Amino acid sequence: MSDLKAQFEQAARESTELPQRPDNQTMLQLYALYKQATVGDVNTKRPGMTDFVGRAKWDAWEKLKGQSAEQAMQAYIELVNKLKG
Repeated sequence: MSDLKAQFEQAARESTELPQRPDNQTMLQLYALYKQATVGDVNTKRPGMTDFVGRAKWDAWEKLKGQSAEQAMQAYIELVNKLKG
């Protein structure tokens, strides 16, 4: 697990240095995977109707409900590596 965690932390750092900003859908996927890996299942109420960004983030995270932290970390690492090219 510690090796996976180290790779995950490295990928999180690298995600801020990507050659170009990913599209919004990919950004939501990165956000959701990161939250699932670090926090676990959604633990807050869904934001209100006027908070479009908050709702999109919450919905993306909610879709990962039940996924283990290890699975989310691995998926996050793979996505960042794909984005790096």
